[in-house]
Amino acid sequence: MAKDLICDISIPLKFNGEQPNAYGVAAASSTPCDAGELVGDTRLGGSCNFESYTFIPHCNGTHTECVGHITDERISIRDCLQDIFIDAVLISIEPTEASKTDESYADNGEGNDLLITKKILLEALETAGNDTQLSELRISHSKALVIRTLPNDVSKLTQKYGDNIPPYFTTEAMRFIVESGVKHLLVDLPSIDRIYDEGKLANHRIFWNIEPESRATNTATRLYATITELIYVPDNIPDGDYTLNLQIAPFQTDAAPSRPILLKSP
Repeated sequence: MAKDLICDISIPLKFNGEQPNAYGVAAASSTPCDAGELVGDTRLGGSCNFESYTFIPHCNGTHTECVGHITDERISIRDCLQDIFIDAVLISIEPTEASKTDESYADNGEGNDLLITKKILLEALETAGNDTQLSELRISHSKALVIRTLPNDVSKLTQKYGDNIPPYFTTEAMRFIVESGVKHLLVDLPSIDRIYDEGKLANHRIFWNIEPESRATNTATRLYATITELIYVPDNIPDGDYTLNLQIAPFQTDAAPSRPILLKSP
């Protein structure tokens, strides 16, 4: 397959270097292993490089998470992600100010917060790619929805998400995504919820079908659905239909670093 038909939309994690960050946590770092005469850095006289890495998948870069993110039960992303090649649609959307929509969010937020609404999703889905299609038809054939927010530039590769509130989804938008059958949601944001929402994570609970404020699964919980955050989709990748190969590190944890690849048919 030609290189220009393979699109890596992950953010490379540069340990000890410039990297995205959410909530002001410690930056991802690496340290050469040191065991007496054994040094894990060729620049320090070691025979080879082997380092200890410290990072938080949820905050330091592209990651994919499962329902175990919000449950007492330790559920692993390695068990939940069972799809290999996934029908996907990529859309670009421009969030709107909360004061300019009738759609809502669990904790109301602020009037100048930027929201991804159901209306915006419908408009983007109707025009994604070269052919205009009914949004219901387009999304019904896709198990993955990839969202690129506008404006879009390389600052997302090193963005610090703290005092500034990035865009997030309305309740109506998240319900629409679930009702449309989207199994894998990928966003270039640190969270699908407002980053400071008193720990409610209302949209995460809607997506996985967990009761509000509950930390337990139920018979209707979407155990095999995933959320991938902090992706970056360059401008030269057009909106439209793709095949998604969602690669994760084989961690037995609720989230793992990931490398989502979009494949375009020639």
